[in-house]
Amino acid sequence: MRQMRLVVVGAGGRMGRALTRAVTDMAGAEVVAGVEREGSEFLGQDVGELAGVGNLGVPISDDPLAAFAHSDGVLDFTTPKASLWFAELSAQARIVHVIGTTGWSEGEDEPLKAAARHARIVKSGNMSLGVNLLASLVRKAAAALDSDFDIEVLEMHHKHKVDAPSGTALLLGQAAADGRGIDLSSHSVRSRDGIMDPRKTGDIGFATLRGGSVIGEHSVIFAGEGERIELTHRSEDRQLFARGAAKAALWGFDQKPGFYSMADVLGLNA
Repeated sequence: MRQMRLVVVGAGGRMGRALTRAVTDMAGAEVVAGVEREGSEFLGQDVGELAGVGNLGVPISDDPLAAFAHSDGVLDFTTPKASLWFAELSAQARIVHVIGTTGWSEGEDEPLKAAARHARIVKSGNMSLGVNLLASLVRKAAAALDSDFDIEVLEMHHKHKVDAPSGTALLLGQAAADGRGIDLSSHSVRSRDGIMDPRKTGDIGFATLRGGSVIGEHSVIFAGEGERIELTHRSEDRQLFARGAAKAALWGFDQKPGFYSMADVLGLNA
């Protein structure tokens, strides 16, 4: 069986380089193109040399259409606006599109479902095996514990992260809401400041910490009267997200067009 040909968009960034390393280390796939924005300082540089894996003979370009046309899939940890554009191109090329992009506004990702009629889109707020297992546990705990247990989602990331709450925190909050059978948007509390009313039963709170070089720490707290349950995941290596994305691409290669999540990739929805 031939190698799956993958494009890394945002190839010059930290995640782009991590993705190149992950694909290079994984059997069954190869990086055939790297894409950056027009005017990027990385244009023309070899993706392998940037990622520290040696020259791959793949210079970075600013032409995603040409790259997608000669590939089987794309790995995308960019911005929501860019990901929507890449999804259109992926649908035209009928390839796999793995989206690890975060920072989506409510409903902003709806066009992806239209693209998924032709592309195989795998989208997740976190590509880690551990985080997706955590989400499954959160869903089960929320279903098992009644509303006497308050739910709080706590996350911390490095000081350069610009979106809050993180995509992973929202993924976990959604898992908790699904377990409770409630709508997250109408039960979500994102900020607390000053004199406030007592906490409403059924709300799901989010707390955000930023500082240093923390890759990612997430906890979901179920706080009851006289007892507290905490489920926690700590990310210690950015490569774990890249490896998960590469695995998702290989999984998507054999799937029908559709809109998938990492839970599908890991068989957690079976």
